[in-house]
Amino acid sequence: MRFVLNVIWLVLSGFWMFLAYLLAGVLLCIPIITIPWAIASFRVGLYALWPFGRTIIDKPGAGVGSFLGNVIWVVFAGIWLAIGHITTGIAMCLTIIGIPLGIASFKLVPISLMPLGKDIVDVDETRAVPLVRA
Repeated sequence: MRFVLNVIWLVLSGFWMFLAYLLAGVLLCIPIITIPWAIASFRVGLYALWPFGRTIIDKPGAGVGSFLGNVIWVVFAGIWLAIGHITTGIAMCLTIIGIPLGIASFKLVPISLMPLGKDIVDVDETRAVPLVRA
């Protein structure tokens, strides 16, 4: 089912949002100081291209630096990418078949606003964490 959802997502939203993240990443590569944000843009762009079957978790040790980096990200690219996800989500929710994809687009808004300090992993990896016994 993930494959089918990803293919539909790719055609209706994923490719266009990937291009937006790619454009943001290329523009952020121009000034050398913003290359870390460009790398984050490419990473989230790949997630926006094929999101089903993957999830977002907090990176251990992410702190004030990630927060300050996210503030800079919102100013330069985050707000525009979030608007793109919201617009796409609303358009997808206009049809009954598109509602699950619209909800998925809305779920991408937080990472489009704050990508630093987050990690994108397979859903299976989050389920495979063994329980620690005392």
